[in-house]
Amino acid sequence: MQVENLFWLGYIGAFAGLLFAAIQIRKVMSFPEGDEKMVRISIAIREGANAYMKRQYSTVTVFFLVMFMILVVLSSFELVNRFTPYAFVIGGFFTGLSGFIGMRIATYANVRTANAANTGLNKALRVAFSSGSVMGFVVNGLGLLDITTWFILLKFVFKESDEVIAQTMVTFGMGIACMAMFARVGGGIFTKAADVGADLVGKVEAGIPEDDPRNPAVIADNVGDNVGDVAGMGADLYESNSNAIVATIALASAAGYHYAGFLLPILVSAVGVICSVIGTFFVRTKEITTQKSLLRSLHSGVYVAGGLAAIATIPLTLWLSSESGDAMWGNRWGLLIAILVGIISGFVVSYSTEHYTSDAAKPTRDLAKSSETGTATLMIGGLSLGMKSTAVPILAVSIAAIISFVSSGGFSNEFAGLYGIGLAAVAMLATNAIILATDAFGPVADNAGGIAEMAKLPPEVRERTDALDSLGNTTAATGKGFAISSTAFTALALLAAYVSEADNKLGDVALDLRITNPSVLIGIFLGAALAFVFSAFCVSGVHKAAQSVVIEVRRQFKEITGLMEGTADADYAKCVDICTINAQKEMIAPSLLAVLAPIVVGLVLGAPGVVGMLGGVIASGFTMAIFMLNSGGAWDNAKKFIEAGNHNGKGSENHKAAVIGDTVGDPLKDTAGPSFNILITLASTVSIVFVGIATRFSLIEWVQNLLS
Repeated sequence: MQVENLFWLGYIGAFAGLLFAAIQIRKVMSFPEGDEKMVRISIAIREGANAYMKRQYSTVTVFFLVMFMILVVLSSFELVNRFTPYAFVIGGFFTGLSGFIGMRIATYANVRTANAANTGLNKALRVAFSSGSVMGFVVNGLGLLDITTWFILLKFVFKESDEVIAQTMVTFGMGIACMAMFARVGGGIFTKAADVGADLVGKVEAGIPEDDPRNPAVIADNVGDNVGDVAGMGADLYESNSNAIVATIALASAAGYHYAGFLLPILVSAVGVICSVIGTFFVRTKEITTQKSLLRSLHSGVYVAGGLAAIATIPLTLWLSSESGDAMWGNRWGLLIAILVGIISGFVVSYSTEHYTSDAAKPTRDLAKSSETGTATLMIGGLSLGMKSTAVPILAVSIAAIISFVSSGGFSNEFAGLYGIGLAAVAMLATNAIILATDAFGPVADNAGGIAEMAKLPPEVRERTDALDSLGNTTAATGKGFAISSTAFTALALLAAYVSEADNKLGDVALDLRITNPSVLIGIFLGAALAFVFSAFCVSGVHKAAQSVVIEVRRQFKEITGLMEGTADADYAKCVDICTINAQKEMIAPSLLAVLAPIVVGLVLGAPGVVGMLGGVIASGFTMAIFMLNSGGAWDNAKKFIEAGNHNGKGSENHKAAVIGDTVGDPLKDTAGPSFNILITLASTVSIVFVGIATRFSLIEWVQNLLS
């Protein structure tokens, strides 16, 4: 059997994912919406989310048009290949589409989840999880569809070389990362600005419950759940999953694996989609509202999917490597080990994240207890928790990377070892569909709780949605942990791809990557600084937007007669508009920084400087992301643990301290933290696409030549 005739198998995984997503959409829409008041609130949230997405895509379209024209010019000078401009735009389009579809169904599922919670917890979980499944399977289905189609077109229609295929795939990945950056940062600024404004003025200053209809920012907060935690997160995971496959494909030829090497990551991902479909049928819960029981329910689905994927990849890898007819056959067992190590390391990261962020575990409960001695001790405890939580994920990824490299033959063939690391990343995200489903249901449950509060549904309804929302905070942290951990693998593969491309461009000139080379050393410092400055832009964006929301909410409480008494309506649209305008404005700086930094460093320090910069941003970005995600998640769940009646409960001084902790953690866990994996990948792919500029035009080399 000829391997080159088997690439259509990627379509099986793609269509399986998209078909299952369509079935889940139909399932969600079959549930009743509830009474007229609930429907009105849901429509307001949907309209706000649609208006934001329309404005965001209008802004992003301008950026993509400018980049398209720049890439067309570069292709005319043969600095990039002729497919590059189109791959960039199409990658961005599919990323935006996946986020939009997930967001759209979430705005229909929120009211149905609230209504289902009237009946019981299990039914509410079914609706919310089905909505999250749409996002998970659309992301993986569209990613496989696009990557498989591009590869078939390039290899068998245009008959391009392996080098052109690798370059085009990386450019496709750059388009994905650019769109994901705008979606994640813009959506993150919107949702956290609304959340912070609503909490600080509503809960802390006015002393009214969360999602109280008297709070003018409450609709904006619910809109933000959809545009940030659903659409932004979907684009983010689309980027992580697709770029893991792209990076591995880019290294296949260098490793000497050719067709079988190109096909293996696609098939591993396709098998993961099918196993994820099976795993969803194991997600059920009884009418118990403890987070342990809910986590156990979701674990059953994720573990079943992961176990099946691990088993299925064994015969798949052995068979494909036997058909390769090249060096891949000799490394078949090593590649299999790399795949299994990737899956196992994903579960290790998942367990670590849950341990530090779940309110069923000791760290978060201890953090909640620290509220008894005031806000300052709770803040200190959250910071130290986040710092401590970085150890296990970094060790897990480091050990997995070493094992993957060695087992794949890295000592005898460096690129074969790096290919194994890329496979580990693909394997970690192979069951991304169900992992994302367990993540995306959280914002739906959060919205459902808001609708229940505003529609004045019975208290037990809010208790059920709060139980799901609290679980969603933990699973969201887990999903983000998967994304940033897999990106660490992917980044190593992309870094190797950059070095290979730079070597090819330089020809006989050796690439000096010694740590004592000033360009490399300065590049490392710049990369580390890039992570901090990028994070500052993201957090500052939330800071500025939240201030505007706080001022507006205070104004309405003061000026609208009867608002606090419940006899007058708040101006919800004003807060939505403030968040939209600020998010669109503040997302530009961090996004452009990620794109321009590698180009500028390349122009000044040359290719060695870019290698140093990528090393710096990978190391510092990975660590900071884990710290931010887990600190923010723990502060959030500590607040919810107190709201459940512990440590004097809602309205107490302990609760106010926890709300402030949650407020500080919000931009860390939902804006800056989850954007780091995109920063790392975007910087890497931009570097590769513009490697021709870094190798031809370098200020430091020009100065050296001038002085010599």
